[in-house]
Amino acid sequence: MNSIRQTRFRPCIDLHEGRVKQIVGGTLDSATEALRTNFVADESAAHFAALYGRDGLAGGHVIKLGPGNDEAARGALAAYPGGLQIGGGIGAENAADWLAAGASHVIATSFLFDGEGRFLPEKLDALVAATGPERLVIDLSCRADGEGGWVVAMNRWRTRTDLPVTAVTLDALADSCAEFLVHAADVEGKCGGIDEALVAMLGAWGRKPVTYAGGARSLDDLRRVDELSGGRVDLTIGSALDIFGGSLVKYADCVEFNRRSATG
Repeated sequence: MNSIRQTRFRPCIDLHEGRVKQIVGGTLDSATEALRTNFVADESAAHFAALYGRDGLAGGHVIKLGPGNDEAARGALAAYPGGLQIGGGIGAENAADWLAAGASHVIATSFLFDGEGRFLPEKLDALVAATGPERLVIDLSCRADGEGGWVVAMNRWRTRTDLPVTAVTLDALADSCAEFLVHAADVEGKCGGIDEALVAMLGAWGRKPVTYAGGARSLDDLRRVDELSGGRVDLTIGSALDIFGGSLVKYADCVEFNRRSATG
């Protein structure tokens, strides 16, 4: 464990129906609540990918939220080859194709479960065989379980699974992947603040790189994640960013934060 590691800003590109959008996570395919969208970009996914490449922001992710996003995703990967991870509909049968298209890593969630949300270790084994653990990110995006903990949610955060987000789970999966990605779906897109308890738990574990997303609303959240996690958890900021129509965080300030972190 590197004691001098510092939290970094990691960028994102969320794709819905082929366009870059910022969506309130809990409303995505909700059976009880209409889809709420904070922002729809006029620019392409490739535009944002090229921006991240220009500014040296590595380790960001492109997430395909449903069908109709493959063309836009491939455009983003081509604009910043080797600089972005790709998630959404990733399985053992297509993972190698996305890596060949320019993704640094593939991100998997739903593939690892059956339709009822039961975790299937054999599916993880098949995916690792296709990618190698060094190019796989396991997405443990989650929702509160009502008892002070969290449970992985799949199918665009609609279906709760049988896999809790705990240090035990992280330990069990750590040898099969390079990193973890954790969206806090209950606060995603609301700009209401991060889930501090979740960030602290992820940081206390600390064996592998983890990126947290959900609720970030200020540059101070980068400092807060650094404090809570001991620098072992990175932060994605979406809806609050000015490049995504937000007014709370300037993208240029996030780039500068990373530059200062890199130089100490």
